[in-house]
Amino acid sequence: MSPFLPTDPLGLDELLTDEDRAVRDTVRGWAADRVLPHIAEWYENGELPGIRDLARELGSIGALGMSLTGYGCAGASAVQYGLACLELEAADSGIRSLVSVQGSLAMYAIWKYGSEEQKQRWLPGMAAGELIGCFGLTEPDVGSDPAAMRMYAKRDGTDWVLTGRKMWITNGSVAAVAVVWAQTDEGIRGFAVPTDSAGFSAPEIKHKWSLRASVTSELVMDDVRLPADAVLPGVTGLKGPLGCLSHARYGIIWGSMGAARASFESALDYARTREQFGKPIGGFQLTQAKLADMALELHKGILLAHHLGRRMDAGTLRPEQISFGKLNNVREAIEICRTARTVLGANGISLEYPVMRHATNLESVLTYEGTVEMHQLVLGKALTGLDAFR
Repeated sequence: MSPFLPTDPLGLDELLTDEDRAVRDTVRGWAADRVLPHIAEWYENGELPGIRDLARELGSIGALGMSLTGYGCAGASAVQYGLACLELEAADSGIRSLVSVQGSLAMYAIWKYGSEEQKQRWLPGMAAGELIGCFGLTEPDVGSDPAAMRMYAKRDGTDWVLTGRKMWITNGSVAAVAVVWAQTDEGIRGFAVPTDSAGFSAPEIKHKWSLRASVTSELVMDDVRLPADAVLPGVTGLKGPLGCLSHARYGIIWGSMGAARASFESALDYARTREQFGKPIGGFQLTQAKLADMALELHKGILLAHHLGRRMDAGTLRPEQISFGKLNNVREAIEICRTARTVLGANGISLEYPVMRHATNLESVLTYEGTVEMHQLVLGKALTGLDAFR
């Protein structure tokens, strides 16, 4: 019988193939070498220095657009992509966001809905990390109701002219291409917008208390003129951006468990060594209860992610099931972080430990790619057959 491992109490490692483990270990090693020694300083300073170098390194290990095929992409399985997201977010949510926006949103949109010319132009450089992409859907006054977006693209001869603003855009001010969604007379369309286009600007958003080690920007389109071949020809309507969001939400299901794991392991290590009343606090019943509850939710969440990953690889994963995973895992990850903070006591608020950083990051993860309320309503509609959105 295999021994009980505090780091893998359910023996979930047995679900992985040798290739799965190799992907996981590669990403974990990269994060340990390139992110963990610096992340507390980056977070405290509210910056992600050397983001272009980081992107190229992530490209070199196949982490960008890794579940896509062709065009220099790794063609990894959904489970392998999920494992990579878990390891990246165990380092920091901002690093996982960089990869998710690049691969699951910007690259996926071009790969899924773009022309062959667009794919050849953008995807190889994005897979290598030589080109960074961003994804413009949310607007200053439009979040959970993207159908109400105000950005508009009008035809002018054979050209398109885009006007409007997008908000809370990861990678925006360092991107070479922005996948932007806009209203048109034909319905909502997507555009691959070179960021050196006249009238395009991407001022960086400052004064964040979450995702501080991440580039977040506003996108401003001031009569940006684009040729006819800038439009993504493969989709019209909200199913385009929503299809991309499903791909990104899947990565969050795994990634949130990375933040939870880092916080749990920090609390477990602390409980074994921190002494009060003459013995380690891990020997007290209340502390053990907290550790047991955290371990339960952490590994149930990872098991859920595995199950959904297998369904995605089989082509049977439904959007409602993605909502199930995103809602549960992010919500439980935040609770794990908060409980871990109580185990660490006052030290839990220090950047010497990862817990508070992960907790504040997860407040953003809870909101983006669909708020708690939106995913509850998706599940409510699926359960009852009644639409509460309208």
